[in-house]
Amino acid sequence: MLNNIKSTYTIKLIFSLVTEEKKLRIVKYNTVLLNILNLNWFNYAFFGRKYLEYQSNGKVKIYHGFNLKLNYDGEYLNGKRHGKGKEYSYGNLIYEGEFLKGKRNGTGKEYFYSSSPIFEGEYLNGKRHGKGKEYRNYPTQLKFEGDFLNGIKWKGKGYNYNGEVIYELNNQINGKFVEYNYDNELLFDGELLNNKKNGKGKEYFRGKLIFEGEYLNDKRNGQGKEFDIEKKYIFEGDFLNDLKWNGKLYNNNGEIIYEIKDGKCENVKEYNEYGYFKFEGEYLNGQRNSKGIEYRVSYKFEGEYLNGERNIIMVN
Repeated sequence: MLNNIKSTYTIKLIFSLVTEEKKLRIVKYNTVLLNILNLNWFNYAFFGRKYLEYQSNGKVKIYHGFNLKLNYDGEYLNGKRHGKGKEYSYGNLIYEGEFLKGKRNGTGKEYFYSSSPIFEGEYLNGKRHGKGKEYRNYPTQLKFEGDFLNGIKWKGKGYNYNGEVIYELNNQINGKFVEYNYDNELLFDGELLNNKKNGKGKEYFRGKLIFEGEYLNDKRNGQGKEFDIEKKYIFEGDFLNDLKWNGKLYNNNGEIIYEIKDGKCENVKEYNEYGYFKFEGEYLNGQRNSKGIEYRVSYKFEGEYLNGERNIIMVN
């Protein structure tokens, strides 16, 4: 229906709808400007800010109304993705496979911005469900193979970079577990019980060790040490439900500056994983409480804190 507006130029006309937040941009038109008067307005999804170009045999192309990039290319039925199709993000392929009434259903592949696949297998109602394989990116390596249930790994085997089995999953992960991100950077190396961090483990930030210690039900509990990316101490002592409870705080020179006792400390100074100063104030119950100042690169927040959250804030 809209083949006559396949574009060689772009026009940036913005129409305000009922409110200022709802806007429509016409993103394509023919070389003859007058042809824009013949547009079939129903082919524009106003509130979704999408531009639709219908093709033959129930296929459609959807472009994002703001960045003009391809968003979907495939089969369509009753206004929904239905059949085989491809999804894009900012013009990069992120999924190709089967759809049912607008959701991923059947077999398909997920991609990390048009590069190698990060998953291939079965879907149900938009979630990984059934047989599937999960891959690391850069380079592509098998990370997990087995069964998924409502988007969760359920049964199967996990592999390290050498292709060796590092854990076997039978409804739950128990024992040794190693996790990487899509850039092959180490995230966690430790012990799991019922899919949660339990026992000893190490956390990493961009491949650098930032915590080493004990866990209970996915939270830091017991003895532990925090580091910046230069492997300097930030904190050493006891944790309770992810909170620093008893121990010593260090500055970026590795010097002890304060001690926390039973979750309390006055004139606390915190440093981040880069070794930069980020907070000074008071601790109660292992969290920021009462007065404090939080620092950012070009500005700071100054005011009251309650249970770790900003309560009354003055911005400078």
